Amino acid sequence: MSGFTKSAQQWATFARSWYLIDAKMQPPGKIAAMCSVRLQGKHKPIYHALSDIGDHVVVINTRHVAFSGNKWEQKVYSSHTGYPGGFKQVTAAQLHQKDPKAIMKLAVYGMLPRNLSRRTMMQRLHLFPDDVIPEDILRNITEELPQPRTVPKKLSEYTQEEREAFPRLWTPPEDFRMK
Repeated sequence: MSGFTKSAQQWATFARSWYLIDAKMQPPGKIAAMCSVRLQGKHKPIYHALSDIGDHVVVINTRHVAFSGNKWEQKVYSSHTGYPGGFKQVTAAQLHQKDPKAIMKLAVYGMLPRNLSRRTMMQRLHLFPDDVIPEDILRNITEELPQPRTVPKKLSEYTQEEREAFPRLWTPPEDFRMK
């Protein structure tokens, strides 16, 4: 930023930016960690715990998040109504089927500091189950963050030349037939 004037540098530092993150085939915890840093403003050089300098974060494709292992069935989200017998438990698969944004919202909420500014920070989080974003939000986006993990290509996405050029571990004999 050395080419900018001092006033332009200040404006860029203090202004609220809008970041776009694609959660397709990404673990919710990795996306939530990236979101919480941006929502708190910890990525800025002027960060202070008592100042509200966080940015807006737009997360798309929350419907297509990916847990590793068997977490869809083993991870349990609990809540209590406060009344006797009001303890509720639901698996990640059930919660995701009911609301595709809920898992990502709970992951980000759990990574934010537990103080009075947490609700304000959550208001700057914008979640969308698919890649359709309203025009007014799309106009504000200034930067797209890279995905924390690379998404492997499906076999159908490879061309025939790429499949043939792939090294073979074993070449079957001429008279080999599969049953």
